[in-house]
Amino acid sequence: MAEWAGSGPRAPWASDPARSRGRRHAEPPPGDRSEFQRDRDRIVHATAFRRLVYKTQVFVNHEGDLFRTRLTHSLELAQLGRSIARRLGLDEDLVEAIALAHDLGHTPFGHAGQDALDACLRAVEPEGGGFEHNLQSLRVVDRLEERYAAFDGLNLSFETREGILKHCARAAAERLEAAEPGGVAARFLRPSGQPPGPPSLEAQLANLADEIAYNAHDVDDGVRSGLLTIEQLEAVPLFAAPLAEVRAVHPQLGGRRLLSETLRRMLSAQVQDVVLATAQALREAGRRLGRPPDAQALRAAGPLLRFSPAMREASTGLKRFLFARLYRHPQVEATTERARAVVRVLFEAYLNDPPASVRQRRDDSSLPRQVADHVSGMTDRYATREYQRITGREAFPAERPEAGPSAG
Repeated sequence: MAEWAGSGPRAPWASDPARSRGRRHAEPPPGDRSEFQRDRDRIVHATAFRRLVYKTQVFVNHEGDLFRTRLTHSLELAQLGRSIARRLGLDEDLVEAIALAHDLGHTPFGHAGQDALDACLRAVEPEGGGFEHNLQSLRVVDRLEERYAAFDGLNLSFETREGILKHCARAAAERLEAAEPGGVAARFLRPSGQPPGPPSLEAQLANLADEIAYNAHDVDDGVRSGLLTIEQLEAVPLFAAPLAEVRAVHPQLGGRRLLSETLRRMLSAQVQDVVLATAQALREAGRRLGRPPDAQALRAAGPLLRFSPAMREASTGLKRFLFARLYRHPQVEATTERARAVVRVLFEAYLNDPPASVRQRRDDSSLPRQVADHVSGMTDRYATREYQRITGREAFPAERPEAGPSAG
């Protein structure tokens, strides 16, 4: 890649915090921090960020202390994203800020909670857009955090907010665009039939690193839980190849060490593939432009952060395996259905009798939307306690014991 020698200082195509598109509310410069470092620091101190420690990734909080939560996932994603960003010359702080904020709007109980809350909202407000965690993450940082005297939310930079909003239906994008013309939703409003315009390379990286991170730790948690086995995973090429490498070097290795060594190699292979495939895409973009591409020029080049075709196929194969063998496992589905029931009960109860935190809010949103804000902000254990208080019943009466010593 011309005019850039590899790992080290920012490359020409990186987002430049000194040229940020700014914040919704003007503020003095951040002093000895960059604009993206300021974003990261604000996210880490946010109430919604602290709550992620008790929010489900796949396994509900009561099922064991060793499984990933939204917080540990976000930290793993931030580390992985920074590592790749350094090798590609991207702005590490922006990648980290996006990674740490991307799940702030997630409900308790993971995707089960999201699906239930979406159905609840659509039932009472058919035109309201339902519930989607990417939009809610943006709502958290734009409106719901209450830390500053001069504005609602965290007042993050455009680039961080754009990275948080990685998906957006057209109707939702139109509502956001009406409130913020030319803002973070504008790229989703291209003419019919055209895909959304790409965000920054840092946002593309956070999105792809998210996939890499959750595939790896869902394998780890799936084996730890006893719902997946190494033998089953041998049928998955992305896992089988590094497993064979580990066994060739350490033929006596087993248990947690075998799994950890395999996952470490699986992650390394994906990181290396992303770096090489993206570097090639950047070289091709540079040849088309006749110069090293800058961050703005690349917006017209389409998504460039990528796997090679072979690695994309392998990653898709692992996702299919996890969907069939883990996410659709009867034990996971049983917990998922109970989680949906908890969210439905809470939403209906609060809609009929709003809690004080909802009644006291100064917000022009509808009551159902404010109730959804309240429910989505709850941790797994708080939602479980509230369900028991309201119904007199346990939310998860048939608890599975934690993973035993043999699992790590």
